[in-house]
Amino acid sequence: MKAFLKLLVARRLAATPLGLAILGAGWILGRRRKRRRAEREGRQPVPQYGRTAQEAARAGRP
Repeated sequence: MKAFLKLLVARRLAATPLGLAILGAGWILGRRRKRRRAEREGRQPVPQYGRTAQEAARAGRP
């Protein structure tokens, strides 16, 4: 149910330029929060800005 409500809110916000800016800011802040939490817990951090582990390995980064 929560995922459905998130979908409805996201669709509504995506219909306006201001809403898209809000969604983008929320996405960036959410990824930053996940990354910091993973680093604190000693897990592999979330890839920064959409870079997957496979892409990082191909680029020569651990």
